[in-house]
Amino acid sequence: MTVDQSHGAGPCEQVDDGITRVFQLLGKRWTGPIVAVLMAHPAHFADLRRAIPGISERMLSDRLTELGAAGLVVREVDEGPPLRVTYGLTATGAALEPAISELREWAREHLPESAESCTE
Repeated sequence: MTVDQSHGAGPCEQVDDGITRVFQLLGKRWTGPIVAVLMAHPAHFADLRRAIPGISERMLSDRLTELGAAGLVVREVDEGPPLRVTYGLTATGAALEPAISELREWAREHLPESAESCTE
């Protein structure tokens, strides 16, 4: 790793408020994958859980509630029978698509595929 020596080390600028707010929400574990799955289309709770290996029902429920409160996800209930709940992105949530796509491409280019790759 190299550091650009043309700029002397100096005081850091305070982090931008927008960056702080976005990472407080999207930086939580599981939030990014949930939004990424919903980019394609709305999904039922059970389908979301299957699409995100390792997430518990409780964590998925908590993150969906947070995303709903932030205005990124909408919850729609079909009274059935059977009762079915579908989650989809709001226009605000869908507006994250370019950023999520860029992060996906960056990860493909710069991050190892697994933890095992880091030790090899």
